Order: sequence, then structure tokens, then C-alpha cells
Amino acid sequence: MTTTLRPTEPLQRAADGALSRHFNVCVNSRPVGAIHLATHPVFGPSVAQIRDLRIEEPDRRRGRGTVAALAAEEVARGWGCARIEINVPADAGAALRLVTNLGYVQRNRGLEKRLGAVAPALPEGSRARPMTEAEFGPWNEQGMADYARNWIDRGVPEDEAWQKARRDHAALLPRGLDTPDVLLSVLEHEGVAVGTLWLALDAERAYVYDVETDERFRGRGHGRALMLLAEAQAVAAGRRTIGLNVFAGNTPAERLYESLGYRPVGYAMYKPLL
Repeated sequence: MTTTLRPTEPLQRAADGALSRHFNVCVNSRPVGAIHLATHPVFGPSVAQIRDLRIEEPDRRRGRGTVAALAAEEVARGWGCARIEINVPADAGAALRLVTNLGYVQRNRGLEKRLGAVAPALPEGSRARPMTEAEFGPWNEQGMADYARNWIDRGVPEDEAWQKARRDHAALLPRGLDTPDVLLSVLEHEGVAVGTLWLALDAERAYVYDVETDERFRGRGHGRALMLLAEAQAVAAGRRTIGLNVFAGNTPAERLYESLGYRPVGYAMYKPLL
């Protein structure tokens, strides 16, 4: 039996060069699933993204998904893409095993935690205050540099990583400290600034975009205090869910979040197309 991809529509081309196409996954011309391949909405035409891959239940565990994913890589190469990415839900263990076996590497994962109605207290000697205008500029520049470096270290070309860092910061902080539904805080311990927190609020949850302990004060529990501050601010704002992203390989952060009760909700995976 032969597994192939058959287009269900013409190749879609957007004005900015983005490409997209839906396919049926077929076995000897019989549809057994579907796949949606597109170029990346952030990184552009040089990066492909598998946005959906489904195999019908009777045809699962027969290698159909593996062949479909490999065929999608060939289509992406034909589009001129140098990298392919896929987001896998945390509860899709079979899909995660499939892409891992195909050579995809985890870049980052999303975590979430359900919050109670009572805000956690900060450790003794610790207090939070709003970030000042004088602190915002240096913090923003350093944050963009660190963010770009995280992407560069995980396979994104330097120019793409910096473009993403600048674009994301501009979109998420259009009015700096005055951006609505954004809390930028400094954690002090016994009167000394030891870390910063960037928390955003949407209609349903809070999201930690950045938490950073000053290098001089690491290993003293201030990272945990910053996360408790994030949870306290979320509860005070009426949110009962808090989320964040952690880059793969950041072991201290992963251990901290796990100890605080954060659980994975999705994995971002990528693979170079040689």
C-alpha cells in the first residue's frame, strides 16, 4: 500500500509571499486523513509549519502519519523552506513521539497553572514595586537581546531572531510602561532590586512574558518569589489561570515551574530541512 498526499485545493499565495495548502492523506487513493502545510506566520516563507495532521482512527498505528509528515517535508523543500515546525498539544503523546522520531527537536513548551482565590504571600523581606521609566529602557533592550539569543541558540538565524525580538516587544509593549493590561514590576529584597517581572492580562488568564533575577542574586530564592508575585498579581486581577513559555534546556527554570505546579500544555518542535 502506498501513502501519498493529494491536494484538496490550489496552492494559496498571499500578497506577502506566504504559502498554504491543504492535502488529503491517501492510501492507494483512499483518503485516511488530512494535513495542512503553510509557511510560518512569524518567520516567513523560509520556514514551513505543519498546522494540522490527522489520521483517521482505523488507519492509525500503521505509519500513515510518519509518511505524511515526511511527504510534507518534501513539499516544504519544494517551496524553498530551510526549516519546518509543528506545535504539539501536551496530551498528544503519539504525535510527540512521531515528530521526535522524525528528528524534530523541542524548542520551547507552554505551561499553565490553575490558581486559587487567595494570592500567595511574598517571602519575608521581599516587596514589589512598579518599574520606573528610567529602568524601562535598559530592561527592554536587555530583554530583546536575551530573547533573540534564546531563538538563535535554538536554530533560528540571527537576523530572523532579532527581527522577531523587535517585532514582539513592539507589539506587546506599544506604549511601554503605559501599555494597557501589562504589569512591569521590580522585586526588591531588603531594599535592593533583585529581579523583574513582566505580566500581561487578557480576558481569561494572566501570562508571564518575562521573569528575570539579577545575576548577582541568583540561587537565593528570588526566582520563586517573582513567580509568587506573578500569581499574586493574577489573582488580584481576577484571573484563575496563569501561563508562560519556557525554552528547552533551561533546567533551573523548568524545575522551578514544576515545583510550583505548572504543567505542560503544548510543545513547539522544529527540524532543519537539509
